[in-house]
Order: sequence, then C-alpha cells, then structure tokens
Amino acid sequence: MRCATSKLDEMQISTRPAMLVGLVAISFLFATSAFAAPTARIECKSLPSKILAHPVAYCVVLPPSYDSQKTRKYPVLYFFHGLGDNEQMFVHGGAFNLVEDLWERKQIGEFLIVTPEAGATFYINSYSGRVRYEDFLVLEFLPGIEARYRVGAGRLNRGVGGVSMGGYGALHIAFRHPEFFLAVSAQSPALMTEIPAMAARSAANGMRSRVLGETFGSPPDPAFWERNSPMALARRAKLAGLRIYFDCGDQDDYGFEEGAKALDRILTSRKIPHEVHIYPGRHDWQYFAEHLPESLQFQSRAFAK
Repeated sequence: MRCATSKLDEMQISTRPAMLVGLVAISFLFATSAFAAPTARIECKSLPSKILAHPVAYCVVLPPSYDSQKTRKYPVLYFFHGLGDNEQMFVHGGAFNLVEDLWERKQIGEFLIVTPEAGATFYINSYSGRVRYEDFLVLEFLPGIEARYRVGAGRLNRGVGGVSMGGYGALHIAFRHPEFFLAVSAQSPALMTEIPAMAARSAANGMRSRVLGETFGSPPDPAFWERNSPMALARRAKLAGLRIYFDCGDQDDYGFEEGAKALDRILTSRKIPHEVHIYPGRHDWQYFAEHLPESLQFQSRAFAK
C-alpha cells in the first residue's frame, strides 16, 4: 500500500531558541486549551546495562489512563531520537503537547512512548564492537521496560519509530528483528544510498567524520556499512506482517529524500506493503512537528488492528 505524495524533513531536536520558539507556536496551535491540566505525564529514569557497562537514561510518556486503570496493559512505541538530541526529546521540544492533544481529541489510542538515550550510535553495534547498542536494545532495554511498566506481551503490542538518526535506527532494528515489532515508522530517516564523501578523513569534515567514524569505522568500512543499511536489509529481510511507514522532506538538507525513494523502490519491487510520503520540507524541527501526528496515527492504527 504505497502512497507517494509530497515531502517531509527530519526531526533532530535542538534546544536552540529559534527552534523552541517555532515549536511552542506549533504546540499552541494544536492545544485545545491553554489552561487544561495534563492527564498524561512523562517519567524520566535510567535502566542498568551490563552490555554497555553503564546505566542508560530514558523517558516514557504515560497515557492519560495509565495511573487510574491499574490493571490495564498497554502497547508500547519505542521512539528513537535524532543525532544531537537525547532521551528528553518529548520533554524539551514540545512534542508532548502534540501527543496530549491527539489523545484529548481521540485521534490516537493510548500507548506508552519510550525514548532511550543513544548518543551517536545509530542504534547499531559499532564497527569496533566496543558499543553494542543494538544488543542492549534487544537483550536488555525492551525486556527491562516491559518488566517495569504495564505493557502487553508480544510483538502485537510493540512498535518502533524515530526521526533522522533515530529513523535509521528504527528501520534497521525492525528489519533486523521483524519478529519483535508490529510496526515501524520513520521520519526523515538518515538513509544514504552510498557512503557519504564527508565521512572520509578530511579537515573540513572532521567533526562529522568523527561522529560517523565512532560507529561505522574511520574511514567507514563498506562491508559493515552495507550489512547495517536499512536499504540492504530491506532487500532480504522477511518483512511479511510488518507495517511500514516513512516520510521525508523533498528538500532535506542532507539529501535523505533520495534514500527514502530508494527504499520505496526496494519495497515496491518485493511487493511489500508500505506507506511512504515525500512532503514539502527540509530537515528541521518544523517539519517533524508538522508530521509527527501522522507517524503516531500510523502506529495507533496498527495497534488497533
């Protein structure tokens, strides 16, 4: 079920004033009442990890009825932040206001939204093997969260999503472990059709080279890059039953719309149902805030079925 339309962008959340002002304005437009007391809440804690050898911070958005319906179990959406952001993306950016409004308007069902802190890991095991973030997610984080909160059992109660680097991570882990997830949604995912030239050693791109090098090798190892690429995984993974959504802006600052189009072609050639949108927009917070409801509604529809 392919529906190509216009464009989208990414959501690397930033605390820079201009972005905050923009998001506050968007949140105000979505709010039903400026003085309504929130019925949902956010809880930020940490989970110990033997694999990473340190606790990992996370925040969880708890739906309105979570505290009052003590025996009810809920689906859970693991939502991955972008590069430069952290586990508090729903706290400092204003996305929480958008989620609250969707609940108040009954435009999505109730489920938990959990965001772990991931640094610049791209949510995979690093090339060096020193940072096994994917192993942490699968072996420690998912079981730990689902033991700590009232979450329904099994893949039918579990979705994964993300933006930018987090969109890459969401597609990667869903395609690598489709038995764990009912649905995956990615906004402005960091999909690159080839290893970027900026990742090579150079003085001009030193910072970016270091960021990518920590995860993919410096210079990036082509075989490792290919093994972890969501596009490469999409060519061979058994994706029957996995609900797939992704979008990107047609003027993405990093050219990620080309990666989104390439992923669309791969899934279409395999006749794998998916929903894809190329919307007008860049790779910024405004784009993310505008289209976050669509991503959450996609997950909500999957849980409802």
